[in-house]
Amino acid sequence: MIFMRFDLNPMMNPKSVAVIGASRDPSKVGHVILQNYIDAGFDGALYPVNKNISKGEKIIGQTAYRSVTEIKKPIDLAVIAVPAPAVPEVLEECGKAKVKTAVVISGGFAEVGNVELQNKIVEIAKKYNIAMLGPNCLGIMDPASKVDTLFLPTYKLSRPKIGDVSFVSQSGAVGSTILDLIAKEGFGLAKFISYGNAAYIDETDLLEYLMHDKQTKVIVMYIEGIKRGKEFIEVAKKVSKVKPVIVIKGGITEEGAQAAHSHTASLAGNSEAYEAVFKQFGFIRAKDLDDLLYFAKVFSSEDLPKGNRVAVITNGGGTGVLTTDAIYINGLKLADFSEETKKELRKVMPSIVNIRNPLDLAGDADEKRYSDALSIISKDENVDMIIVIVLFQTPGADSSVAEKLIYFKKNIDKPMVAISTGADYTQTHKLMMESSGLPVYDSPNAAASSLAELYKYWKYKNKIV
Repeated sequence: MIFMRFDLNPMMNPKSVAVIGASRDPSKVGHVILQNYIDAGFDGALYPVNKNISKGEKIIGQTAYRSVTEIKKPIDLAVIAVPAPAVPEVLEECGKAKVKTAVVISGGFAEVGNVELQNKIVEIAKKYNIAMLGPNCLGIMDPASKVDTLFLPTYKLSRPKIGDVSFVSQSGAVGSTILDLIAKEGFGLAKFISYGNAAYIDETDLLEYLMHDKQTKVIVMYIEGIKRGKEFIEVAKKVSKVKPVIVIKGGITEEGAQAAHSHTASLAGNSEAYEAVFKQFGFIRAKDLDDLLYFAKVFSSEDLPKGNRVAVITNGGGTGVLTTDAIYINGLKLADFSEETKKELRKVMPSIVNIRNPLDLAGDADEKRYSDALSIISKDENVDMIIVIVLFQTPGADSSVAEKLIYFKKNIDKPMVAISTGADYTQTHKLMMESSGLPVYDSPNAAASSLAELYKYWKYKNKIV
């Protein structure tokens, strides 16, 4: 058994934050970070720190200090955004001020070959017992506690709403891209942690922290390398029994591994070994960023199924065929409707509808036809999961259909996802459904592969081979 090396609560839920390197210049990283805290409505104490200001000056309306040692009040978190050579002195001052945690945004350490400087700040963090994240990172964001160390302004990077997916990323660029997409897709975020070079706090510490975090239902990770392999395995054994972990590994090729080392000083390691660990401990493996987003969406919103039998309801025959292919390609199968289900469907469906799975409601399907189909099929014990296809280009598909799907999503106890492909009108309704908790996918394979991962995780938790 291993024990958590750091108390990360003061970092993730601070009552007081010092932004070291805060500036009046809007182009400076420290200015953006301070502004983000203000824009987020952070209700704790906020202290800008800049050694070049005069006593009593203000930065963005906040009284500024020349050093954290001048503040004379408890500081939970220091966000450090100064040039790399100045970081040791700043961190030393944080230690003397009894700062509990620090996020070092600054780059210019081991990722550019400056290992000695990185080792120096680690030694200082150890000396003063400072839980230090970074360096060379974006840091953290928590919509609930209104913490936002990201130096990317809100007009460039949308901030997701409060949710239950936590995302850990070794790469700031990958992390910021996914954050933007999460905000666009409409599902929420619990915590975002970009940890960069992992000089002190590493992926194992963060994984264990999120395992215990009550806000986090789903853990998503982008990793390039693992520093403490044995300890990571010990945590992995425990976490996937409690929460799903979706992971994408960067640096699976020799060239990719070299690229990883050049930007976060990460030793990527043997990809087959990582694959074996992920599979053994039930991690959900994403092959690309699309997978990462698709899987996070379904695990956030859906309960686990009790089998792999899928019902398909569609208003487009061809899309139903493609969805059938995707279901079998991804290791699922079509459900066999019970005789009672077929009987009830024949009572309410027009004669042009062939009573079978996939159930093609025809191109003129409206809110009532979708409602009748869902109310019957959702009760069929032969059905474990439901895919509803809505092509909003057809005459009967409008906002009333979207509203009906939202209603059923909230009132049935089986995983249900939708497929809607199209431009502006479709995207409007897609956002409408997703913001209400119904996962919507643009393609049959995206929907089927996401449900397949949900089913695989159910099998892992229930020890089904």
